[in-house]
Amino acid sequence: MRADVDADAEVAPDAETDSAPDATDESVGRALDAFRAGDPVCVHDFADREGETDIVYPAGAVDEGAVAHMRNDAGGLICVAVGDPVADAFGLPFLADALDHPAVDDDPDYDDRSSFSLPVNHRETFTGITDEDRARTIVELAGAAAAVDADPGGYSPEDFATEFRAPGHVHVLRGDRDGLGGRTGHTELGLAMAGAVGAAPAAVVCEMLDDETGAALAPADAEAYATRRDIPYVEGAALVEAFK
Repeated sequence: MRADVDADAEVAPDAETDSAPDATDESVGRALDAFRAGDPVCVHDFADREGETDIVYPAGAVDEGAVAHMRNDAGGLICVAVGDPVADAFGLPFLADALDHPAVDDDPDYDDRSSFSLPVNHRETFTGITDEDRARTIVELAGAAAAVDADPGGYSPEDFATEFRAPGHVHVLRGDRDGLGGRTGHTELGLAMAGAVGAAPAAVVCEMLDDETGAALAPADAEAYATRRDIPYVEGAALVEAFK
């Protein structure tokens, strides 16, 4: 990532801290406008949490180009977050609860538990890993999430199994039952943005990594990248405040 950041780009001096109120309003507004249009947003969670910036898309807007964008410009794991009621309708467990193996240890340093559920492929994909296959899986997950949102009782785990198979190459994340009130990860931040713009309760998240260090991309560098690419950059704290 760092090689794609303009060293001369102007970055707010307090980019790694909470924005001022007027800047917060502007950053949230830009983020929601982008999400409403199906465009990506760079979201930094919190310095005392993961301390990572993710590229986040509304899942229904993802195409092959978006998958390529995330794997090239972010480099982390491409995941689809779905709301808790959607995950219930799909019959999706937390992955740690579904595995019976001595290696299971769902106690990450950054939170009470991870949000990982099953990795899936849409049944009409081949290997599932190509940009085309992953885009198909992601868009179909968004469509299924929208169907649940429109008719919560009209979609079952059997319906999900008709459309998707596991294991696969798109990791599904379960949003917290209480949304941002229960957890403030990228999973819930992405879903909150989707809900705010009336999109399907499904958001794609992918961590931004630094090509030089292999670590999470520093917030200042992520903001410089976002400025360079004309992608909105928003702090998790600003989103939490806006969605209170």
